[in-house]
Amino acid sequence: MAATFKFELVSPERVVLLIDADEVILPGSEGQMGVLAGHAPVVSTLNPGVITVVIGNNRRRVYVNGGFAEVRPDQVTVLAEQAQDVDQMSASAIAAELERARQALTEASGDEAVRIANEAVTVLSGLKPER
Repeated sequence: MAATFKFELVSPERVVLLIDADEVILPGSEGQMGVLAGHAPVVSTLNPGVITVVIGNNRRRVYVNGGFAEVRPDQVTVLAEQAQDVDQMSASAIAAELERARQALTEASGDEAVRIANEAVTVLSGLKPER
């Protein structure tokens, strides 16, 4: 049996997810980052994207529009401005998020803001619930 670690996802409104996980895949600002128990400590900013939490044979996917991740050997904590369970999002909710991301892209000024807004548009354009 693989070692697990605590995974906590927090938004300003609430604790979104607190669970023992086998693996977490984060949309890090430097690319996708897979985390297993015993991972070296790291703090990373997150791009807009999907966090995949692996629990045994199950996967939970949560869309975040950015944030920060603190990784320790026995725990991963993600602070996100917004977090939504992908499989709970309706097609209209995804479309609304995509529209907000496109609006943010048109209003973005500066290379970094454009890059982040473009990443959100790209991720949301391909997002589909696994129902």
